[in-house]
Amino acid sequence: MSIDFSRAKFVKGAHHIGQCMLDMGHEVAFAGRSNAGKSSALNVITGVNNLARTSKQPGRTQQINFFELGHHNRLVDLPGYGFAKVPPKLRQHWDQVLSEYFETRQSLAGLIVIMDARHPLKELDLQLIDWVSALDIPVHCLLTKCDKLKKGPASSTLQRVRRKLEHRGGQITVQLFSALNRQGVDLVRMKLNDWFSGHESGLASDVTEEAQTTLYK
Repeated sequence: MSIDFSRAKFVKGAHHIGQCMLDMGHEVAFAGRSNAGKSSALNVITGVNNLARTSKQPGRTQQINFFELGHHNRLVDLPGYGFAKVPPKLRQHWDQVLSEYFETRQSLAGLIVIMDARHPLKELDLQLIDWVSALDIPVHCLLTKCDKLKKGPASSTLQRVRRKLEHRGGQITVQLFSALNRQGVDLVRMKLNDWFSGHESGLASDVTEEAQTTLYK
């Protein structure tokens, strides 16, 4: 059954893992560097204006936000990482919370990683992708703001990112995306529908210490 993303509505924000929604059904999380376009992507994918709060100020998302889609399906907006002005104690807090989230949520069907198409595969992006891949969580990368690139460079960027990720193991897919002109919206909705309808649970038990990265440094 295809998901009606326009039904998305905010239901809860969590500052600690114990405040998260019940771990049942299926959920897909969105993560990315601050100012990579995560909130805009969520709004366009769902077709609900201002579902996720957008801001020109990086680091505004400071809780785990849950959006209900119905039938126990959820979208989850995770705090943006890589914002240098985040206080050290707050970075440490979110490192711990996100570690618990990724390693314990049985309902997590996949992770959408948001990267600016002009600056993809930063160190923290790769650490996140390696980390969740080691946990056997599927990853789909959105190269956002691709409207800022001409067609040729955008296509070259897509192929370059795919080549760099194809040898890292795990279930990783990549696409171009633009919230401005809606490029790639249907494609990512198809991916989300696949995850919601065919989620296979299972967390890797042999995750190395190196895979448990510090995202908010």
